[in-house]
Order: sequence, then C-alpha cells, then structure tokens
Amino acid sequence: MARQPERFDPDDRIELAVFESRLAALCETMGAVLRRAAFSPNIRDRLDFSCALFDAGGELLAQATHIPVHLGSMAWAMRDLVHRFDWAPGHRLLLNDPYAGGTHLPDVTLIAPVFIDDDLVGFVANRAHHADIGSETPGSMPLSRSLEDEGVLISPTWLYRDGRRDDAVFESICEPMRNPALAAADFQAQVAASADGERALGRLVADYGIDRFGALCDGLNAYAERLARASLDALPVGTYRAEDAMDDDGAGGPGPVIRVRVDVVDAADGGRSLRMDFDGTDGAVAGNLNCPMSVTAAAAFYVVRCLLPDETPSCAGALAPLQLVAPAGCLVHAQAPSATAAGNVETSQRIVDVLLRALADALPERIPAASQGTMNNVGLGASDWSYYETLAGGCGASAACAGRSATHSHMTNTLNTPAEVLESHFPLRLVEYRVRRDSGGRGRRAGGDGLVRTFEFLETTDVTLITERRGEGPWGLDGGSAGAPGENRLDGERLPAKVGLRAEAGQRLTILTPGGGGFGAAEA
Repeated sequence: MARQPERFDPDDRIELAVFESRLAALCETMGAVLRRAAFSPNIRDRLDFSCALFDAGGELLAQATHIPVHLGSMAWAMRDLVHRFDWAPGHRLLLNDPYAGGTHLPDVTLIAPVFIDDDLVGFVANRAHHADIGSETPGSMPLSRSLEDEGVLISPTWLYRDGRRDDAVFESICEPMRNPALAAADFQAQVAASADGERALGRLVADYGIDRFGALCDGLNAYAERLARASLDALPVGTYRAEDAMDDDGAGGPGPVIRVRVDVVDAADGGRSLRMDFDGTDGAVAGNLNCPMSVTAAAAFYVVRCLLPDETPSCAGALAPLQLVAPAGCLVHAQAPSATAAGNVETSQRIVDVLLRALADALPERIPAASQGTMNNVGLGASDWSYYETLAGGCGASAACAGRSATHSHMTNTLNTPAEVLESHFPLRLVEYRVRRDSGGRGRRAGGDGLVRTFEFLETTDVTLITERRGEGPWGLDGGSAGAPGENRLDGERLPAKVGLRAEAGQRLTILTPGGGGFGAAEA
C-alpha cells in the first residue's frame, strides 16, 4: 500500500478526538464479538473479558471499558512481550503464564499482529477468564501453594501460524478441561474477536495511511501525557505513606502487609510525576495471594487513571507520569513458581486500597473511603462441571457522595451471574439475592451496602471460597466508620475467609459481602 504524506496538526484536538473514538470503538466491537461468540456463562453473561489495542512497539493505544486488572496488566506486559517474538501475518500468540505477561492461569490472553503489506502497524489483544483451566478444584481457583497446582500453564505459544491453527497445541490445552468442547468454543471466541479486531484496525490504517496513522498515535500519546501531568498538578508535592494487611496468607498463616510510599514530584519538563514504591512490603507467601508485577502495575495504573479527567485518552501517554518500584520477591513482585490465583483478584484490590489511603492525605476532598476490598471469589463444581463468579459489595463514600451499594468496584468490572443462567446451566438454586442493608459504614456520607447471595446445592458439590475483609471491614475516612466485614456461612455456620469443602445436596451457602467505608463524622 502506498504511504500517504503526513499532514497532521498536533494541536488539532478535534482530529485527535475522532481518532481516539475510532480506536476505542474498535476495542468495544472486539468485546461484543467475544461475548456473542462465547459459550460459557463466565464470559458471555458475567463479561469476564477485556480487549485492547497496541501499537507496533507494544505501547497501549486504546482499550474498551472492560476490566482494570486485565487491561492494566496487558499494558504493562506487552511492551516487553512483543519484542521477544518474530511476528508475521496470520500469527496468533496464546498465553496465561503470570510470569510471562499474564496475571493468573484462568486469564488467557490472545495476541494478534496487524500488518499492512509488509508493515507491522499494531496488535490486537483480548483476555478472557476461563472458569475451568484444568485445575483439580472446580472454578480453577484453588487454595494453591504453587503455580503447578492452579491448572494448565500456557507459556507464550503460537496457536496460529500463517493463518493456520496448530491443532496439536490446541488439543493439548483443551484436553485437561472438565468440558473440552466448551473450552474449545471459548478459545475460538477469542480467535473470532481477534480476527474482527485485525480487520478493523487494517481498515482504519488504510483510511489514514501508515504515516498519518503513526503521527496520530504519537500525537494522541503526547496529548494524553500533557493532560495527565497537568491534571496531577492538583496533588501537592510531598511524600505520602500507607499500609494495610490481608486477612491471612491463604495457607493458614498471618496476613501479609502491603506498604507503599508515594512521592509526588515536579517533573523536569513540567507537570507532576508520581513514584510509587512498595519497599517494605512483606515477602511472597505460602498461599496464592502473590502478585506478579503486571498485576501490581494494573492496580497502580487504575489509581492514576482515576485521578485524571474523563476525557484523558486511555493510551500509554496517560501513564507516562508514573514510576513503579517493588522489590523482587515481595508479595507484589512475586517470582515463579509462587502461586498467584488470588493475587490477581484479592491482593490487587488491597493494593488499590493502600494507594488510595496514601493519596487521601494529599487529596482529602477527592479520595473515597475504602470499597469492599475483595472480589468474593466463589468456585463450585464437580467432575463434570465448573462454575466461578465474583460478587459485588459496597463502595466507599467520599466528600461528594455516598457509596454505591452492591456494585463491583476497582479492579473488577464484571456482573453477577443472572439467576436464570445459573439455574439453567448448573445443579444450583439461587434462594436469596438481595442488598445487605445497613452494612455500609456510617458518616456524613454513608458507605454503600454489600449484598447477600445464597446458593442451594442440588447435588454434592466441591466449594472453594477465596475472600477478604472478613476480619476488619473496609476503612472509613475523615471520621467515617468502617463498613461491615463480609461473612461466609454454610447452613448458618461461619466459614473462614478462604476455605475448600464438599457440600451435600440440600445444603446452603450464603455469602454476605462487605459494605463500603463511610466518609466524615456523622451528624449528631
């Protein structure tokens, strides 16, 4: 294709806005294809997937409004990942290795390059959470102590070469699943989404021409960085610290402590920069709360993004003001073969809480109290079926408003499985699903309430719960009280925060999720 001359005015905000919208729409459409093509309720109904677009160097260009822990970790890992492989048209790379660009094993990522003639112009990527990734524990969220306990490990592997699927690789991945046909269908849904993204990005680049497309990408990143640095001027220069502890280590030991120091400094070229340093955080634990650096980066990126105006482009430039530091081997920079199943879902939430608590001293009128601080992971199943979901809870209140009730917050952005879907696919009955009234923290602004969800088992079922905030509730701010801690019960008897058990037909499992923290002292 003939290259067109570059005629881009870097100050043309209208053209940049149109360009950004086209990129974002491309990601949203990929997500729609993935959802409609998927078979499993976790992807199709709970929307546990994410899609993003990257430039030829692996830098983030755009993302859909999907799941922060997926998107931020991809943005962190892609920059290094893409340079380790020789890409060609029709190639597709599959992976879930937490220490090679992934997060935890159930999250499987598919990456496809996009070429115009012989020119590599970018990548499309999607990540989907597979409720069964071959673990012996239904839901593939076991109380694991090493990575090999968590299911099928997919180091970066060519699933397609030159447009042809490697059937041997594909079958070796699907065969260990409880339902190989269902797993195959969901993997092919990811392929379909990537194919749609490849075609759409190819058309977009053809519309602009390669040189103009590249200039627009550069302009978008430069604009996002300028906007981000200027927006962070609201942060007073200084050092801010916070720490928080997990309930336990996931293996019967005490909960590790996460410590952070946030330095707000004036950048040499104008605007503010942030340095987030996790030195002093406890080491990796025996359980599965360990976070690879990609997940820690996702939490940090999310917090920074929350400080920026809505109109800030979701591209690499917006993240340029952030420097992230964590000692290798600590909880939030875990090393192989540490188990990571809960690091992605639970520790990531606590990292967000710690960062927000530190920044509350800098921006007391903007930072909210703690939200529920857990994803309330529920894994259920038997030899022939596997079910997984995360549950919503209360959001923290702020100076501006009360916290929202029964909402997924921070690093998750999924849905609870609809009752009709749950009961039509699995031997389960949903007998209670309601807001947990008065569980939000009190204050001038009340924290949001959690929810109550009760499952009745219609056959013998293996159960795994991985939850947090069961000891102390989410903290309040400025005199507001903490939200109510969560509870797990089987037939009314209290269960630990993290537990594996076998339930018999007729027994009932009830999850009461935490309320959000309140803000400000309550009026007398």
